[in-house]
Amino acid sequence: MTKPLVAIVGRPNVGKSTFFNRLAGKRISIVEDMPGVTRDRIYGDAEWCGHAFTMVDTGGIEIHSEDVMWKHIKSQAELAVELADVILLIVDGRIGIMPDDYDVADFLRKSKKPIVLAVNKIDNQNYDLVYDFYNLGLGEPIAISAEQGLNLGDLLDEVVKYLPSSEEYDQEADGALKIAVVGKPNAGKSSLVNRILGFDRVIVSDIAGTTRDAIDTPFTTVDGKEYRIIDTAGIRRKNKVNEDVEYYSVVRSIDAMRRADVVAVVIDASEPLSEQDIKICGLVHESQKPSVIIMNKWDAVEKDAFTINEFNKKLDEELKFMSYYKPLYISALTGQRVGQVLAALNEVYANASMRIPTGVLNDVLSDAMSVNEPPNYNGKKLRVYYATQPTTNPPTFVLFVNDERIMHFSYKRYLENALRKAFGFAGTPIRIRVRNKDKDEM
Repeated sequence: MTKPLVAIVGRPNVGKSTFFNRLAGKRISIVEDMPGVTRDRIYGDAEWCGHAFTMVDTGGIEIHSEDVMWKHIKSQAELAVELADVILLIVDGRIGIMPDDYDVADFLRKSKKPIVLAVNKIDNQNYDLVYDFYNLGLGEPIAISAEQGLNLGDLLDEVVKYLPSSEEYDQEADGALKIAVVGKPNAGKSSLVNRILGFDRVIVSDIAGTTRDAIDTPFTTVDGKEYRIIDTAGIRRKNKVNEDVEYYSVVRSIDAMRRADVVAVVIDASEPLSEQDIKICGLVHESQKPSVIIMNKWDAVEKDAFTINEFNKKLDEELKFMSYYKPLYISALTGQRVGQVLAALNEVYANASMRIPTGVLNDVLSDAMSVNEPPNYNGKKLRVYYATQPTTNPPTFVLFVNDERIMHFSYKRYLENALRKAFGFAGTPIRIRVRNKDKDEM
């Protein structure tokens, strides 16, 4: 299911980052901490009371500042608010209501989005300071302490009230496979999209996004299969002069990926694999969406019999965190292997949607454990009683054991490799959860 977006906004130094980091630090239910883009993180996935959502952090808003940097930060906040389903406004209860708080509240009201007001830096001695914030006209303020973790549950209860249901949020689902096309600028994304749309395809319509810097283009292939391509602006390298550029492109790409079923990562094969290429793959990996790594401009690469193996070896080294990656070498300019792109995207999406029968799943795991026995800890041996697959996209497996503390990450990785060897799962992440079996069932 596509995850709704919660934008965290407010003046500078009100504790937005403290709040964000506490939630993104596994303080609430399930928060994935996956390898990839971990520096300069501006978003995090979370779950509260069965509601999964994505948080986007923003810089402090100075509405009337003429400083160039603050104008950039305001623009970033405007983007996050445009994309958000719910806005979480954080204010500083320790210093009380400020004129800028009124400005920010007026700015947010224009969005017509649900707004939840959190008064941060409140402890048990100064709850009376909260009442002044009723004057913002945003409803009941909720007193919290992000640093101490106080009342965060009450705040999240209020946030999830406004999150759309799965039926409401998946109303875009129209039977079409939604494809997000991401990558650095000049990697050839637009050329690839145009080649796909013009390669024996029937274009249904062109819909320009009004709140997103992306183009959604529905089309149907000659065999009647429906698709929707979400083309995005290139993700640029962050630099000291214009730090907001990466923010825009990253947030828009995150938005495209969370709306998509599958992701096409376009990389310029004529240039060395860059840190930014790896960071983009990290974003895709963290999105938990199936993907194809499309090495474009293959026509511009001088090749011999070993070239493709050398490229795959380099990808193996740099994309260790997504060892399941599926590469495809193409040229959008000449059309070389472009006809295989949709087939590859369909393949990885089918892998992400694969459901393994419980009996077959347990047979494969049993065989793997007979070859490499489960670990011991302090004389106690791990016992895996059985496994199930509750969900797909990505495929998620739950192992019921005698003591989940004994399950070492290396053995979990071994079992994941066994599943991949047996069932493939190329191009899609898989998740393995470990749970203690109820004593009553034992």
